[in-house]
Amino acid sequence: MKQGKLIVFSAPSGSGKTTIVRHLLKKEALNLAFSISATSREKRGAEVHAEDYYFLSASEFKQHIKNDDFLEWEEVYRDNFYGTLKTEVERLWALGKNVIFDIDVSGGLRIKRKFPEQTLAVFVKPPSIDELKIRLKKRKTESDDKINMRVAKASAELATAPLFDVIIENDNLDKALQQAENIVGHFLITETKV
Repeated sequence: MKQGKLIVFSAPSGSGKTTIVRHLLKKEALNLAFSISATSREKRGAEVHAEDYYFLSASEFKQHIKNDDFLEWEEVYRDNFYGTLKTEVERLWALGKNVIFDIDVSGGLRIKRKFPEQTLAVFVKPPSIDELKIRLKKRKTESDDKINMRVAKASAELATAPLFDVIIENDNLDKALQQAENIVGHFLITETKV
C-alpha cells in the first residue's frame, strides 16, 4: 500500500486548529482526508460513531492498547482515552489520500517521531493566553472551571511549539488560513521537508 503524507495540526484548545483543518479539507487540490480519533469518553450531543470519533468503552480501548493497534494514544483523565488507530490511517492511505490530524500536542509529536520524514507537524499558536481565554468563553460550551483548566494546560502546550516543524500564529484568521494552505500545499508537492 502506498503511504501518503501526514499533516498534524496541534494547539491548545481555542487556538483555531479545528477551523484551519476544516478549511484545508475543503481544498480538493490538497487531497486530504481527516483522521477520525478513537475515544473512551461518552458521546456529546449529536456526535456520531465513526464520523466524529470511534467511540469505544475503556476496556475496548485498553484491549486495543494491548494489541498495539494505536499509532498514538493518551489517557487524558482516568479511563478517558484518546488515540489514533493504525487501521484509520491505513484506510485513508488505501483511498490514496494524505491524512490530516486535529490532535493534541503530545499525540501530534508522537506521530512526528514515528513518521519523521512524511509528517508535517504544525503548531497553531493563539496571540496570547488572554485571547485564548476570551475565545473559550465565547464558545459557551464549558464551565469556568473547565476553561481555567484548559488555559492552565495551554501554558505547558505552548512550551512545546518549538518542537513542531512550523508555528502559525492565529491572530488573524484569514491570514492563518492562507498561511496553512501555503505551507501544506508546499509540503505535499515536495519530496523533502519544508
